[in-house]
Amino acid sequence: MKSIKFKRAGGNDTLPLPTYETPGAAGMDLRAFLPEGPITFARGDLHLISTGFSVELPADTEMQIRPRSGMALKHGFIIPNSPGTVDEDYRGTVMVGLYYLGGEPFVINHGDRIAQAVIADVRRYPAVEVDELSESDRGTGAFGSTGMK
Repeated sequence: MKSIKFKRAGGNDTLPLPTYETPGAAGMDLRAFLPEGPITFARGDLHLISTGFSVELPADTEMQIRPRSGMALKHGFIIPNSPGTVDEDYRGTVMVGLYYLGGEPFVINHGDRIAQAVIADVRRYPAVEVDELSESDRGTGAFGSTGMK
């Protein structure tokens, strides 16, 4: 069985490892590592928040950082580059960018669950330059070209 290796950042001796909260969960909850104290978000604020861990992923995988539904729908947080990607060869601290769209100030505390991490397989293909591409029903139709229905 493949495993995901987590290394604690300096000073992180209290946060639990990222975990799946239920047996059927697709994503592991990531928590805010805020040893200096909470962060208060006002509407329009963007903060990069440490998870307090670096990671070693299995070969041919990535860690996708996604919003938690409760943070997004109940409180108005989005992850601007969602899903964010942690590459298998990255060994730095995993960070989460949170952008706040809510109305009232909102406080993120040390240990709060702020995002989820989904481990996904990665396929790599060589890039090949060609003179022509095959035809398709859609053709060159761009954004919105297939309509709403």
